[in-house]
Amino acid sequence: MPNIQEHVNTLVTKFVPGYRFIRLQELTIDKNNSLQTKINSKSIKVLSWNIAKQNYNKSWIKDFSKIIETYQPNLIFLQEFSLRLEADEYLESLKMNWNFAPNFVDIHHQTYSGIFTAATISPLTKKVITTKHYEPIVRTPKISLITEYLLSEQSTTLLTINSHLINFVDLNKFKIQLNELELALSTHRGPLIFSGDFNTWSQKRAVILNQVITKLGLTPVIFAPDEKEKIKRFLLSPPLDHIFYGNLSAKKASAKVLDKICSSDHKPLLAEFTYINTQ
Repeated sequence: MPNIQEHVNTLVTKFVPGYRFIRLQELTIDKNNSLQTKINSKSIKVLSWNIAKQNYNKSWIKDFSKIIETYQPNLIFLQEFSLRLEADEYLESLKMNWNFAPNFVDIHHQTYSGIFTAATISPLTKKVITTKHYEPIVRTPKISLITEYLLSEQSTTLLTINSHLINFVDLNKFKIQLNELELALSTHRGPLIFSGDFNTWSQKRAVILNQVITKLGLTPVIFAPDEKEKIKRFLLSPPLDHIFYGNLSAKKASAKVLDKICSSDHKPLLAEFTYINTQ
């Protein structure tokens, strides 16, 4: 039988956030499953989705598999992704390269949690950016993962950033995270995709985000009015999830919100881009 100390330790790791959630250094867990070397510049298909840590739920696995089969995205940006400390069978079947950037370990459930980016090719470079500030109660930071890929246009690279912006903090801390991301992206002169859950649940947050996007010269993916209404929001707030792009052309008919997907409280966003070298 477990002794009293073991019982106390179990309760501590289950209910006390400071002991249950352990923050990590900036790192990635990576897997190469594809032999492709370039993404087709004329068809860059993107899926962005906050999956609310549902990726071990059978209904989520079914939804995810159907989306992959139907839309065949070249790039997948998932937020609130869980990775168990033991092997993941469904990830082994994903015929894509993937990079996972955890921002903490949940000791009680023995899982990592963070940002997951998958692509049909391996990234040339990758970089993790962790917020300097922590969200209250759980005392964990938010994280972004920057990856760079080779396009079929010779010598052209696509920079992507998969982000989850900090929540439950004052506007200044939200702005600090965005400014750090802006600095990381500002030196790239080629095509760029900035995607994720931006937690823009207030008009003030939305204004700060739009200021940064304008400085970077990026454009939001425009969803049809009936599609836009399906994007996750709090009451009458602006949408929380966005896809921004630069030095690319968006295929308007490709912008979709998959509202029939209910395995997460956020709906998957889809978009398709084309890159044409004008130099």
